[in-house]
Amino acid sequence: MNTGSDEPGEVAVAADGAKVDESASEQGLGSKAPEFIKARRMLHLSWQVGIFIIGLAVVVLGIIMLPLPGPGWVVIFGGMAIWATEFVWAQLVLRWTKRKVTEAAHRALDPKVRRRNIILTSVGLVIVAAIVGVYLWKFGVVMPWKIKDQ
Repeated sequence: MNTGSDEPGEVAVAADGAKVDESASEQGLGSKAPEFIKARRMLHLSWQVGIFIIGLAVVVLGIIMLPLPGPGWVVIFGGMAIWATEFVWAQLVLRWTKRKVTEAAHRALDPKVRRRNIILTSVGLVIVAAIVGVYLWKFGVVMPWKIKDQ
């Protein structure tokens, strides 16, 4: 959301015209640990270390999934969500990411952008079909293995 105000507590207007109370958006930052854990410093510190390790394991698993089959980015953002239960920096990163994804979705739904994407996809498919056609005309359908020998 691109808001028109930087002062906390003021009501601003978002890019889509909706009014946003920025003081409400600043609430929720910080640890989501149960109160009895936050009341004891060492317990809270070990809780944060545990959350960090679990989130790190999930993020690393997502990074491993990026070149392999699997939902790599979804798992990475899942790890970030785990971190966001304890760390403000992760909460801010997730808010920024959500804002950027929402803006990209609004841009993608714009009729001009959709028309452009359809045209580019059609042109790309025609080019690929032409390349495949020239290849088949030049070389024919040749299997890379020898089925006839078996």
